[in-house]
Amino acid sequence: MSRKKLKDEASIKVLDSIKGQGIETIWDRYEKQEPHCGFGLLGICCRMCNMGPCRIDPFGTGPQKGACGATADTIAARDMARSTAAGSASHSDHARDLAHTFIAIGKGTAQGYSIRDPNKLRVIAREYGISVENKKDKEITLELGEKALKEFGKQDDEQLTLSKRAPKKQQEIWKSLNIYPRGIDREVVETLARTHEGMDQDYKNLVQTTMRTALADGWGGSMVATELSDILFGSPQPIRARANLGVLKEDEVNIIIHGHEPTLSDVIVTASQDKELLELAKSKGAKGITVAGICCTANEMLMRRGIPVAGTFLQQELAIMTGAVEAIVVDIQCIMPGIVQAASHFHTKVITTSSKASLPGVGCIEFHEDKALDTAKRIIRLAVENYPNRKQDIVNIPKESMELIAGFTAENIFYNLGGKFRASYRPLNENIANGRIRGVAGVVGCDNPRMGSGSYHIELVKELIKNDVLVVQTGCAALTCAKEGLLTPEAAIEMSGDGLKEVCKTVGIPPALHVGSCVDNSRILIACTEMVKEGGIGNSLDELPVAGAAIEWMSEKAMAIGWYFVASGAFVLFGTPMRVAGSQAVFDYITKEIENIVGGKWAFEEDPIKAAHIMIDHIDKKRKALKLAPMLYKQPYKVAV
Repeated sequence: MSRKKLKDEASIKVLDSIKGQGIETIWDRYEKQEPHCGFGLLGICCRMCNMGPCRIDPFGTGPQKGACGATADTIAARDMARSTAAGSASHSDHARDLAHTFIAIGKGTAQGYSIRDPNKLRVIAREYGISVENKKDKEITLELGEKALKEFGKQDDEQLTLSKRAPKKQQEIWKSLNIYPRGIDREVVETLARTHEGMDQDYKNLVQTTMRTALADGWGGSMVATELSDILFGSPQPIRARANLGVLKEDEVNIIIHGHEPTLSDVIVTASQDKELLELAKSKGAKGITVAGICCTANEMLMRRGIPVAGTFLQQELAIMTGAVEAIVVDIQCIMPGIVQAASHFHTKVITTSSKASLPGVGCIEFHEDKALDTAKRIIRLAVENYPNRKQDIVNIPKESMELIAGFTAENIFYNLGGKFRASYRPLNENIANGRIRGVAGVVGCDNPRMGSGSYHIELVKELIKNDVLVVQTGCAALTCAKEGLLTPEAAIEMSGDGLKEVCKTVGIPPALHVGSCVDNSRILIACTEMVKEGGIGNSLDELPVAGAAIEWMSEKAMAIGWYFVASGAFVLFGTPMRVAGSQAVFDYITKEIENIVGGKWAFEEDPIKAAHIMIDHIDKKRKALKLAPMLYKQPYKVAV
């Protein structure tokens, strides 16, 4: 089994423990796929109609057009647009479900929910044009849910969050290019229609529709999901917790929650504290009930409830293989079918909860808001009753777990940066302007066995912070770096450059800030907008000394995220190219020409150290254009690339 890039000790120990048992993992399956299809990697294989599949010969000696006449440019751009639409749909459908939950709460048909941030409820309701005076929370919740739901079906009107929040310059650019997004659903449907056989053939047009759809997600669907989650489950505040497989308990019922939607996971956390269920656990020989998260559900529970993180996307099978998990409860997105095969070797029950993400041969306890608490208790009861079936002689929980601080948001960073009497982005902007902080980098996305299995995130972040770049993180990238200790204030002292170290020590924050799940990349958009509003380091998003990376990107959601940042004026780096490299025209357009159109552009570099310095060079270019002060401290870490 090829896992040479895997560095996480907990994962390695579990993999070592199952050697020779015939239990397959993602690394085994990945290795069996090699070598990967060269046409697919380059994005020059077309399956849009039944005259194909057609392919373009990258060496120029074979076919240069599909049966219909489509060139590499059309094929690559069309596939990219479709993948971005799928990623945008995934995030935005998450938001739609939350809007339905709000409506159910408002109508009094939801069970086990309460509005945990009534102040933000009113703030967001006012932003949506809803009168809140003399109204109860339920009334406002109903109106807000209905208003948010209408954002999906708009035909020509502007997205509310985008029109009220995005910097003016960016909005003017989008309107001039006809990429200002309308309803979320409309953009996804139109993209699919444009990419049907015989439709849009112009790669530049296809890039435009790609950007418009992604913008509908970033400034629309994802932002709606983030805001509604904060209102319903509570706006995060910095909170301490632990991450890695070592958070599982040998003497307790262990329940893993995996997926992306917090509507069920939050209620499961509440139900796990039910006295009757705790007594049941004790009657079965367990000392208690431990709930731990995997993937972005982990981030949601972590940042609001301090629930420990069992692992990242790549650790979902490994958690089962500890032999200590009574149930793994999954909802949507990033659920590997491989967990079913892994669970068949252990006593673990796999429980699906969404009809949108069914697994063959696995029973579904479908989640509905009107029976949320009852459903959560039923799931926990099944897990507790499964505890006696655990084979104690094969339990192998690694000891590794690391403390972290999570829960930074665009709002609470005001307080964390400036304190009670100076709560603003001014300290951040000032320290960028005076050269203590070079700039800000977002390091986000999945961990991927094709690349570093998480290690590339760690190497990238370490190189950025020692060059005085403040890092913000979401998704599995954040969890991977948490396991390495990068999400603690102590990391600032040990690994940061002198300028960033000085700021982090003064404020008491880590050099890498956890800001949520993958849908919460919208928080980074909001934070960038606040930096623009504060002034002094650029008058629009494309002028800021910032950069983003998803160096181990894996899913179509990553393409949507990357594109909404590029279209908003940001520089975005992926480790391996999106599958457009078979078209030189498309590749050059998105990595060079597009910067002169929307202000942002793409870069691709798999080596994490080189990637860090590509990002640093971009940040330095923006600093120079703004005529900011030289870096305050000499940088002994610069590596020539």
